[in-house]
Amino acid sequence: MIKLNKKKSGILILWISLFMLFTFLVFYIIGNNSNYLVKNIFKNISLILIILSIIGFVIGLIIIIKNRNHKSLGKVKICIISIIIALYMIGCSTFLYILYGSFNGFRDWLITTAMATMRHQYYCKWFYNDNQIKEVLDNNFIDDKGMETDPSLVNHEKVTDYKDEYEKAILDRKDNELYKVINFEVNGCKAYLGVVYDASKIKVGYSKWLGRSGQYVYDMAKEQGSVLTINGGGFLDPGHNTKGENPVGITIANGKIITNRSLEGSSYGLIGFNEDNTLVLLHNVTGESALEMGVRDAVTMAPFLIVNGKPAFTKGNGGWGYAARTAIGQRKDGIVLFLVIDSNHTRTKGASMKDLVEIMQRYGAVNAANLDGGTSSAMVENGTMINDPIDSVGRHRTRGIPTVFNVIP
Repeated sequence: MIKLNKKKSGILILWISLFMLFTFLVFYIIGNNSNYLVKNIFKNISLILIILSIIGFVIGLIIIIKNRNHKSLGKVKICIISIIIALYMIGCSTFLYILYGSFNGFRDWLITTAMATMRHQYYCKWFYNDNQIKEVLDNNFIDDKGMETDPSLVNHEKVTDYKDEYEKAILDRKDNELYKVINFEVNGCKAYLGVVYDASKIKVGYSKWLGRSGQYVYDMAKEQGSVLTINGGGFLDPGHNTKGENPVGITIANGKIITNRSLEGSSYGLIGFNEDNTLVLLHNVTGESALEMGVRDAVTMAPFLIVNGKPAFTKGNGGWGYAARTAIGQRKDGIVLFLVIDSNHTRTKGASMKDLVEIMQRYGAVNAANLDGGTSSAMVENGTMINDPIDSVGRHRTRGIPTVFNVIP
């Protein structure tokens, strides 16, 4: 049995007290902001343990002072353990500062990103209460209310003059080239811009098991004869465990209504092409009214990013956080833009709604809309997945979805 002198005992009490103090201080502060992760009873227990830790710290300090002439632990041991304890204290303090300090970047990122998902909203609820979440969402949003396209603003007239490098990248085209893909980066993540020169070749495709199961984008692309495909609209997922079988809202393919859930009073909008091959973005419509307006192919998603050359009002990061994204847009000359942006391997980066608006404006879109994102985001070229979707546990894979936009020669 190891016998410790009083000074050694005092040092151990001091170390243990500091460790307990910072550990339970973290739990207490988290519990004081949200009882989702740290329940009230554990928060109260943490407070008691914090008080006991402070008492223990004082006792340990008194013991050390009273026995300062006694033999202590070796200097090397004291130094190593003290450094470890100090690093732990710094780590706890930094963690709390990131969560609740004056710098709001992490808080805004976590809340807007988590709340934009269907499955992972609890990530931010672990640390923040409803009022804090509401405050962040009120300061980070995109507003497309009342915005609908005027198809006449897209004249489909060929542009020959390059105004900048982005225009040049779009308009430099090989003879009879139907499309091309431009690669670049957004926030350190890979991005892919499909440039489709003939909008009449763009069609909505949908899962052959619609209502029972979604399909992978590359399977739909191959089966439907597409040379370039991106994922389409959103889908219903009330239990967070569906197979992507039921699209939200309205789906129209080749002039036929495939699904018809009215968008009247909904925050979702209809995104598709009319018989003049112009991208139309519509609110408060039914499948029948959309057909009367000449819509031939469309899916449902939100928000609209640019309408009639005017960007949607964006505050903060746009309120949807940062994630893998898919968007569709059209220039005044009729050229269509398919945009897919990957997340990184930890799914902590990607693009915000504000990023999508800026990219679409940069490449000359007069109308643009967000499509489904996250694990759904995918671009397939000639049967090959060219981006790198990542699921919620870091696996490099996409998921079954209900609808896509195809380019069919």
